[in-house]
Amino acid sequence: MSDVLAYFLTWTTYGTWLPGDLRGWVSRHRQGDEVVAPPSPILEWHARRLMKVAPVVLDHPLRGVADTAIRQACNKLGWTIHALNVRSNHVHAVVTASDSSPGKVMGVLKVRATKALNGLRVGGGREHWWTREGSKRLLNTPGSVQAAIRYVMEQ
Repeated sequence: MSDVLAYFLTWTTYGTWLPGDLRGWVSRHRQGDEVVAPPSPILEWHARRLMKVAPVVLDHPLRGVADTAIRQACNKLGWTIHALNVRSNHVHAVVTASDSSPGKVMGVLKVRATKALNGLRVGGGREHWWTREGSKRLLNTPGSVQAAIRYVMEQ
């Protein structure tokens, strides 16, 4: 991963962007580059029926808790966080972590945010705050890093 300058990571909160969603969706069984699949109301209905708990929408205080936990994790692990935006139903982060894969970075950030949110005792210590996977884009040029930072901060 030496030619990778940063990772552009995006993940959604649990239940807010299901397979079959009208906005399009990305299959976790995809191969190669991410391809947005077309809407499928029947698939979305089925996915909603399989949900174990209600969807997660982060209010402003919960967004702050997740943001702080993610920043602290990056600081503790020596990762550089170039941009972070915790939204009500998703998170965007641009992170340099040359010692770790993008999947590991995303996993650590989700775990740290989950522990911080559960520490508030909101949602009864939820098991499901986030979707299982997420988008992990490799940024290989200074221009791509700057474009990702701009997107995260200005979207």
